[in-house]
Amino acid sequence: MKQVLLVFLGGGLGSVLRYLVGKQFTSDSFHFPWATFCVNLIGSFIIGFVFGYILVKHKISNELFLLLAVGFCGGFTTFSSFAHESIALLKSGQTNLFFSYIISSVTLGLICVWLGYLISGKIL
Repeated sequence: MKQVLLVFLGGGLGSVLRYLVGKQFTSDSFHFPWATFCVNLIGSFIIGFVFGYILVKHKISNELFLLLAVGFCGGFTTFSSFAHESIALLKSGQTNLFFSYIISSVTLGLICVWLGYLISGKIL
C-alpha cells in the first residue's frame, strides 16, 4: 500500500506541475505545442538522471524510485497529449510542423535522457 501511495503522490505532483507549466503557454492547436514539448523534455531529463544515479551509485531506495520515476515522471510527462497534438497538426494541414514536432520531440527527448545519465554520474 505504501508503494501505491508514493506513486499516487508523485503522479499527483507531476500532474499539477504539468498543468501549471501548460498554463504558461497559449493553447492554440495551430501552433507548436510548446507545453507538452517542454514537459516531455524535462521529464526525459529527470528520468535519465534517476536511472543514471541508479547505474552510477548502484542503489536508490525503491520508495524514491516509485515517487520520482514512476509517479512524478508518469504524471508530468504525457505521450497521449504528444500523440493527440501530432495528429491535430497533421489534420490541420501543417505537415512540416507535424514532422518537426515528432522528430524534435523524439530526438531531444533521447538527448535529455542521455544528459540526465551523464550529469547524474558527474555531479553525485
